[in-house]
Amino acid sequence: MSHDLLEPEDQAHRVWFITGTSQGFGHELTRIALERGDFVVATSRTPGAVRAAFPNHAHALVALEMDVNDATAIQAAVDTALHCFGHIDILVNNAGFGLLGAVEEASDVETRALFDINLFGLLGVTRAILPHMRARRQGHIVNLSSIAGLVGSAGWGLYNASKFAVEGLSEALAQELRPLGIGVTVIEPGPFRTDFLGGSLGATQRIIEDYEVSAGQARRYRDTNHGVQAGDPALGAEAMFNAVTSANPPLHLVLGQGAYERAVKKLETLQAELAAWRTVSFSTDKAA
Repeated sequence: MSHDLLEPEDQAHRVWFITGTSQGFGHELTRIALERGDFVVATSRTPGAVRAAFPNHAHALVALEMDVNDATAIQAAVDTALHCFGHIDILVNNAGFGLLGAVEEASDVETRALFDINLFGLLGVTRAILPHMRARRQGHIVNLSSIAGLVGSAGWGLYNASKFAVEGLSEALAQELRPLGIGVTVIEPGPFRTDFLGGSLGATQRIIEDYEVSAGQARRYRDTNHGVQAGDPALGAEAMFNAVTSANPPLHLVLGQGAYERAVKKLETLQAELAAWRTVSFSTDKAA
């Protein structure tokens, strides 16, 4: 599908580059951005379905097939975005999936596949777009994490690890990019009615009976909560859009009351533990 460079006067609109747009938050963010008059480069493994979902916005939407683990495809998508719109204002690293199972149950193959998408795929897209943002001294990067990136839970350990990595990377990246005029926001949603507990969630092939009381609870949660989670993806995407386009976007954005409460409890527990062991912590310092 060919696209022509927009006229200069059209380039005042924000241009979004969003990965994983066939469903869930990526799909909803694409919809909201288009409805607000922005332009969107929407990447997916099924770009035809993305185009078909937004027939009234063909002039503002470029849907591209892209695998976040394919460096050549990433660069081609970025080049197409710049050819069509001249610039990229907001990158949303949304593509990802989950892995359910106890830490010991997960194989190296399953773990590496998870990190290839959730971390290395995010890195590949970010590295491809950052030179352009640095040259313009402006832009914003949005990384989709999870409340699982802040709070570890039995049965989600490898997914926790991949999202904890996104959290640390995002915090460091924010410090590196702030002097260059580029912002970073990491999103931490709780349970939303996306396909996360469906097709977007893998499970370890190995199941160890000893972990039934812990990881087994996570499996039962998956089986009973898919489609009935409290979070509305459309409202979540609207909250993301409004926060990222505000005058002072946050570094962290927790979405959902349940996620908020879990984050606060984690902070309170950590603060209490730090205070209880403060003397031991300080005892290890000795003047050279």
